[in-house]
Amino acid sequence: MSDFYPEKPPLNEKESNGNIALTILSIILFLLTFYVIFSEDILFISLLFIVLFIHEIGHFSFMKWFKYKHVKMLFVPLMGAFVQGKKKIYSQKESLLVVGAGPFPGVVFGVVFFFLFLNFNKDWLLFTSITFMLLNIVNLLPLDPLDGGQLFKLLVNSKSDVFLLIFSFLSSLALIGIGYYFDSWLMIGFGFFMSFKVRNLQQLYCIRKELRSINVNYNLLYSELSNKDYAEIKSVLLDYSPTLNKMMSISDEDLDDILSSQIDGVLINPVKKDASIIFRFLIIFFWLLSFIIPLFLFVNYRIMDFVYAIYTG
Repeated sequence: MSDFYPEKPPLNEKESNGNIALTILSIILFLLTFYVIFSEDILFISLLFIVLFIHEIGHFSFMKWFKYKHVKMLFVPLMGAFVQGKKKIYSQKESLLVVGAGPFPGVVFGVVFFFLFLNFNKDWLLFTSITFMLLNIVNLLPLDPLDGGQLFKLLVNSKSDVFLLIFSFLSSLALIGIGYYFDSWLMIGFGFFMSFKVRNLQQLYCIRKELRSINVNYNLLYSELSNKDYAEIKSVLLDYSPTLNKMMSISDEDLDDILSSQIDGVLINPVKKDASIIFRFLIIFFWLLSFIIPLFLFVNYRIMDFVYAIYTG
């Protein structure tokens, strides 16, 4: 029967040339934005950039080690930074290591810099320690899209669209609530920005639900997709994408690249469940330690008293 359907177009994955130039440009924009806002606090800008860079280089290095393709690091003004990469078949164990390679070493750096501060009594060591610990602890909160949220999803290992939708929705509400509590409009704005992801997940849930109703398998790679299934996914996708449907009806251009990319986004790539119970326990152990050790230092050594003493002379 698949012979009666047109040949599906190839999935064109563009090679990411010029990633270094793009990374450098994003760093310049990131630093310029912070300089305009915090021009009198060069130390804060420098520390924030260094901590973020070391955090992201952890993700980047492990992605390269595990042979991810199209790996790139980008800095977003007022938001932070992220690393992207792709694999045909993901490994649960590798993914946990990739995610943990950012915040776990960051917390360790923070602890090391704090004990260096106790020995050498240099203010910049204390500020470096606090920046490392706070940024990475916040990043380990189990909220989407933070690293803690990614760890949680990987440990649960649920492919349920309902689970992902509810988790992202609750994360969005939590970010807005945290932003409101700490009077952080940036956090509140980020929480509202997350609502766009929630909307996309809701649309994806509806698309996959309809695909299940017509017995179309979407748990596979694009290369494994039959012409028949491609045509049926395309039909359902266009029903839920008015903008794409309109483009198809009024444009004379070849939209195969856009369609193949959109359909690839509907598919669920296979994930190897190769993380043993012991390995997952170790990840959870280090995750908890990343909260407990800094909290112990803040309470036992009264870190904020050190900061207060520095500012009051």
